[in-house]
Amino acid sequence: MDASVLKYIIFGSIGLLVIAGIAYFALAKQMGKSEYARIKKLQQGTKTSGFSMDVLYQRLYITFIKIPFIKRYLFKLRRRLEILNIDDEYSTRRDSAKILMNAILILIPIVFITIIITKQNILLMSILLIFELFVVDSMTEGMVDKIDNKLLKEQIDFFAEIRHAYHEFNMVEEAIYQVSLDDEKNVSKQGEKIYEILISDDPETELEKYYDTAPNSYLKEFAGISYLTKEFGDRKDKDGSSLFLKNVDNITQEMQIEILKRDKLNYVFQSLSIISILPVLLLEPLKNWCLSNFSFTGEFYNGKMGLLAQIIIVVITIVSYILTRKLKDNGGVQTEVSHTDHPWQEKLYNIPLVKKIVNMFIPKKGTKDYKKMQQLLKDSASKSKMEWIYVNRIILAVISFVATIILTTQLHKIAINYVYTEPTTRTTVLGTLSDKEKKKAENLTEQDNYFLNKFKGKLDVTVDDIKKAMIKSDYYTESDENLTTDSERILKKLKIINSEQMKWFEELIAMGIAVMGYMAPVWLMIFQKKMRQMEMENEVMQFQTIILMLMKIERISVEMILEWLERYSNIFKEPIARCVNNYEAGAWEALEELKQSVSNHDMIRIVESLQSAVEKIPIREAFDELDADKDYHREKRKATNDQFISKKGIIGKFVGFAPMICLFVGYLIIPLVFIGLSSMGSAFAGLQ
Repeated sequence: MDASVLKYIIFGSIGLLVIAGIAYFALAKQMGKSEYARIKKLQQGTKTSGFSMDVLYQRLYITFIKIPFIKRYLFKLRRRLEILNIDDEYSTRRDSAKILMNAILILIPIVFITIIITKQNILLMSILLIFELFVVDSMTEGMVDKIDNKLLKEQIDFFAEIRHAYHEFNMVEEAIYQVSLDDEKNVSKQGEKIYEILISDDPETELEKYYDTAPNSYLKEFAGISYLTKEFGDRKDKDGSSLFLKNVDNITQEMQIEILKRDKLNYVFQSLSIISILPVLLLEPLKNWCLSNFSFTGEFYNGKMGLLAQIIIVVITIVSYILTRKLKDNGGVQTEVSHTDHPWQEKLYNIPLVKKIVNMFIPKKGTKDYKKMQQLLKDSASKSKMEWIYVNRIILAVISFVATIILTTQLHKIAINYVYTEPTTRTTVLGTLSDKEKKKAENLTEQDNYFLNKFKGKLDVTVDDIKKAMIKSDYYTESDENLTTDSERILKKLKIINSEQMKWFEELIAMGIAVMGYMAPVWLMIFQKKMRQMEMENEVMQFQTIILMLMKIERISVEMILEWLERYSNIFKEPIARCVNNYEAGAWEALEELKQSVSNHDMIRIVESLQSAVEKIPIREAFDELDADKDYHREKRKATNDQFISKKGIIGKFVGFAPMICLFVGYLIIPLVFIGLSSMGSAFAGLQ
């Protein structure tokens, strides 16, 4: 081929490619313009005028997710909200951003006020700021609980509408579908999910998945009853009413009792959380008031005893607040999801050196201590592994020890600083110093400091040594009338300065506080165990309601009843789960083991009835007394709830008011009385 022809072919091909490229880009641009115009036209039809809070929260969510510390907290928050806003990402983001924004708006002014009040006490400021983060975290949990309570109240209306729809369609899934069409309520999303489960190819598997993510036990019960009714069909009770609707009524009554219980708990504890944290904000204002009105209290409030009293009140407040929150806990939204990921304790434990240290503290498997700790974890319903608990215990012990040593060192420095800076008077002053007297007292302090610096660190100094130094100085003469009293005062100050060092018993106290920090997680679990035991009666009555719903359903078995009880159990979960696992090996023996492992009288009666239903009589006849006495059991449950709330209220008031009592008695009244009496005694002695 000729070279010129080849050249023309190459240039021609390049030209065609350029023309094709230009045509493509021109066409794409034209299509883009038309697509853009179409989208704009669609937006004009759906765009709302004015300000939208929902859009703001969506934008805030995007902003929060980019901030490292807030991002971690946001994910923790949304894990709880995902349970409520099932398969609804828009609502989950909106609620997460809304709650987090409210928390930030609450935190900022509190932090600002704390900094203003405690600007002269950096240690107290640091403790309070850390504590306030914890308080705001608890507040956000309370906001999520409000959403859960709202959902629970919506379920009352939802089940009432289910009744009407079931009368119309006489089909469970159709009734749920029709009622769930109302998109404005959060409970409609749960209804849609239950409907999808019922019409799925494998409803049993989908139902088991829903049991793990349902916001509360009542929706679990409703989903389970709906599935059983769809699977086995509905039937008429002896009075001619629908068994499905009767079961829905039973669930509704359970929810009404729970709503009343939560409302009463909220009423009892509505102000206790605020009362328990208020003292820490009043520490500095109370101190300033005392100093401005009673100057003789400066030795206490500006000295190490004042700071020590402040720290003790802060610790009591933190403990009080934690216990108050635990008492108020109504078991609303499931919090187990927070334990599904790998917490920092596990990451720390996986470090080889840390694992080796932690394993030295964990009891050996099979030992009495190991079994005891394992049982405590179960009894307190803790979702933490034993390794995580011991990581917490060791870290708390180390932090407690180091913090106590630092605090003790700081207390010694404060005591020394007080000696060097406090205005000194030769007579006891009960009132407030005038400006002239204050200036004179400050000059006397500077004068004392000269001699303190000269003799500092010398332990064998006597009054005569100080007198000789005073006579040689420019401040005194040999015939000065204040020579003896001033030398005694300087010696007293010198002894304080020389004695303010770390002592062996302070190290022993630090070790004791470290032991208390090490035991704190165990004590908290014991407290949770005691609270759970108070709810034991309530859980047994829930079992009775579940059995009432199941006993009349065709083809129900004892094993199915046990599976339902295990699903909704909390306190009795472990023995019931063991019974279910051993059921195939021998039904009677498994139930007998369950009976031996429980102590509640009503629970034992339930197990005995199940034993009767295994071999002797039908389930319906075995639990006939439950049906006959259901009104009595309902009234008994209401009375039990009232007693339970009353007990919690008494404990809550004692715990909640403890910091306030310590503040006024330990930080105000006792110092005023004792220091006032000692000052008056010194003043009278001087007059004589």
